[in-house]
Amino acid sequence: MKQLLILSGKGGTGKTTVSSALIALSGVKAFADCDVDAPNLHLVTAQDIKPNTSNYYGFQKAYIDFEKCIKCGLCEKTCRFNAIHYFSVNTSECEGCAVCSEICPVNAIEMRDYSSGKLMLYSSNDITFSTAKLKTGSGASGKLVTAVKKQLKDNSRNCEYAIIDGSPGIGCPVIASISGVNMVLVVSEPTVSGIHDMKRIIETTKKFGTKCAVCINKYDVNESKSNQIEEYCNSIGIEVLGRIPYDKTVSMAVNNCRSIAEYPESPASKSIAEIWDKIKNILF
Repeated sequence: MKQLLILSGKGGTGKTTVSSALIALSGVKAFADCDVDAPNLHLVTAQDIKPNTSNYYGFQKAYIDFEKCIKCGLCEKTCRFNAIHYFSVNTSECEGCAVCSEICPVNAIEMRDYSSGKLMLYSSNDITFSTAKLKTGSGASGKLVTAVKKQLKDNSRNCEYAIIDGSPGIGCPVIASISGVNMVLVVSEPTVSGIHDMKRIIETTKKFGTKCAVCINKYDVNESKSNQIEEYCNSIGIEVLGRIPYDKTVSMAVNNCRSIAEYPESPASKSIAEIWDKIKNILF
């Protein structure tokens, strides 16, 4: 199964708007939202389907057995993350290093599996949509993204390709998202920060040897910066597949939990349709 990943380098560029439109335009049967810190693709693609959910155990946290505890205080003194206060473990602060468990003289502290998020699988009419929600303040986001992708693959083995909405930035969830995909589409915006972060995500994809292309969202807000994006991409051999204009219809579609592809006559929808035609030539 070939995988197309949509990334942005930064938040707010229109990554999920483009992802949802490509899902609708392509008629793909397998897709995922790997932005586990703030998953929202389901609002457009699967709002009428009830998901199957399961806890995800990404790592372990310390647990104090008060029947064994002699209140010596060694655990609190040696916890470099200040996660233990008055013989109670703050799971939001505990990093699961297990030093407290090792140093406890009466073996009153054990490491237990900790639910750091929820996996969600939407399935209906041969459509498979995999996503997850990371628990607030929890870690292991990269591991959770890997679980989302595995869940997608395990439940859509007969699909020719899949479209994945990734996370912003270049951190752990993005690294996990890129691993194993066939192509990355970077959604950039014509701003100083947009260009800076686009360059970072392109450099990240290069480390994986993954095919990469760019599209510019709301290009006409600052055409000078849009030209700068194209010049940079041309200089490093990255293809710019299209320019998406600023379109008020996009805001209306988002507010109504609809994909812009449902408004085929809108300028943005037409531009994304042209981008999809070019993606097909690269991906297949």
